[in-house]
Amino acid sequence: WMSSATKLKAIENLHAMTVKVGYPDQWESYAAFSLSDSYWETAFNAMAMQVHMTMASAGQPIDPDQWSMSPQTVNAAYNPTMNDITFPAAILQPPFFDPGADLASNYGAIGYVIGHEITHAFDLQGAQFDLHGNYADWWTPADEAAFLDHNNQVVQLYGEFEVLPGMFIDGQLTVTENVADLGGMQAAYDALQIALHHEGDPGPIDGLTQNQRFFIAAAQVWREKQLDSAIRTQILTDEHSPGIARAVLPALNMDAFYDAFPEVQPGDPEYIAPEDRIVIW
Repeated sequence: WMSSATKLKAIENLHAMTVKVGYPDQWESYAAFSLSDSYWETAFNAMAMQVHMTMASAGQPIDPDQWSMSPQTVNAAYNPTMNDITFPAAILQPPFFDPGADLASNYGAIGYVIGHEITHAFDLQGAQFDLHGNYADWWTPADEAAFLDHNNQVVQLYGEFEVLPGMFIDGQLTVTENVADLGGMQAAYDALQIALHHEGDPGPIDGLTQNQRFFIAAAQVWREKQLDSAIRTQILTDEHSPGIARAVLPALNMDAFYDAFPEVQPGDPEYIAPEDRIVIW
């Protein structure tokens, strides 16, 4: 659905993307931080120091090597104004990454996250910035219209997902994250196929094929226990969908999922007909 002209710009943005992994080369100095026996004072001093550091950077040249999160943070992020993605050391451990795990497990877990963050460069927000992180319109009108149509389909898909009795996901609030999930899982799956082609398929492990293990790993990273009240708060305030939706909906919109699990057939509650599956990237 994307024209060659817009696709070329997208590829340029992708090739220019900076990847930050593990920890920054230069650590932030906390020498001025005052630690107190009072929890409140310590928290206040930490916030005050953060504000001071932010204010001190005003008017200064932008440091492209600066990190937006600490290495101890279990998270990952894409910054459209810098066109960079960050993967702190803390996320490079199970269940997201295990150097001793098979290809499918890692591609389904950390690969899904990596694909998610890359896809943010081409969601409704990231698509408004060029390869240098400048606000720019690099889409043709026809491509932009087609992209908005795809996003509206995603809004409807997630808006019909019932998390609690009578409570549904806010498809509009979560659309950029959901688009990143859909694109991220597809990208990770495609990357796994390339890796298996080059390194060879080890065959079933614990009775499961590599493709089956991929989808299981992609779902397992979102395992969580939440109170109903916490789920309600998340649905009302968080731009991320609850974990159950992030585990299920991207997979159900991929043909490869049904190939991996042929027992999922029309009539099953989870089944999505081929013509109704949403594929953006």
